Amino acid sequence: MAKPNYDFAKRQRELSKAHKKEAKRLKKLGPTDEAEAAATPGAPEATAAPVVEKPATE
Repeated sequence: MAKPNYDFAKRQRELSKAHKKEAKRLKKLGPTDEAEAAATPGAPEATAAPVVEKPATE
């Protein structure tokens, strides 16, 4: 039986928390500042984990 990768799970939780925090910060700024904040080169990028699609079985 495979062992769970706790470091991966922890990193995913941290990324999720950071993404939610960034979304909340952008929501507080308002809709007019959102485009400017996204275009800022020094701003942290919110990236999600890549989605792996399963091949369709026929």
